[in-house]
Amino acid sequence: MDIKQVYVAAFSVAGLKVRTFNHAEQSAESAKIGPMWGRFYSEGLAARIGSGPPASAIYGVYSGYESDASGAFDVTAGVAVVTAVPGFQTVRVEGGEYLVFESTGPMPDVIVQTWQRIWSYFEANPQIKRRFVTDFEAYTGPDAVAVHIGLA
Repeated sequence: MDIKQVYVAAFSVAGLKVRTFNHAEQSAESAKIGPMWGRFYSEGLAARIGSGPPASAIYGVYSGYESDASGAFDVTAGVAVVTAVPGFQTVRVEGGEYLVFESTGPMPDVIVQTWQRIWSYFEANPQIKRRFVTDFEAYTGPDAVAVHIGLA
């Protein structure tokens, strides 16, 4: 897994949104993120939302943090848009410095493994502070993801 720091300009993503907790996502009975992604793909929403830039990556945006990784947060599955799209939730990704954790492998396992590495990275590097405003996953291919973590 490669890690780099980049500046990301603010942009908007429209799609489906759920509110959840990390501990709720550990159980299939209470998980909301997996079913939301299932609906996103089964209904072909990337193409239906599609008012954004051509060939937009698919994004998973984490926002609305109650506190930190232990509190409630929102997750939006969508695509980049220029303006709001009726019938879909729109979230603004805050511009700023992000650490990017790139991984490849079978989905969704690679996402779970990447987030585990991210949590371990921040535990091992307490001097590096997360912003907890917006973080996002950019799906750059069928088995490739770049998870962007906002820095304070």
